[in-house]
Amino acid sequence: MNDRILSLLGLAARGRNLVSGEFSTEKAVKEGKAALVVVSSEASENTKKMFTNMCAYYRTPLFFYGTKDAIGHALGKEIRASAAVTDTGLAASIIKLLEESEDRTEVIEWPK
Repeated sequence: MNDRILSLLGLAARGRNLVSGEFSTEKAVKEGKAALVVVSSEASENTKKMFTNMCAYYRTPLFFYGTKDAIGHALGKEIRASAAVTDTGLAASIIKLLEESEDRTEVIEWPK
């Protein structure tokens, strides 16, 4: 795996600083534990809209990046459409890489 963003997501998962799956990601955002949300570019329009609205309300940075398969593989799981990083330091590193990436489809960051 040559993708540094996915590598850092995998590192966060191994360090238990990441939750994945729609339900767990939603719960982390609503509890204020999510420092960053990554949603697959392949996710359904309903999923993208739900996370866009939720992250806007809770002021959580949101990025659309990667395929479901690539995100799942990086996390050591099956396919995953969404993940939330709960560690602020790791989230900052991933956000920096995502901002520089040309593979992301959209960047949504909310003013504090």
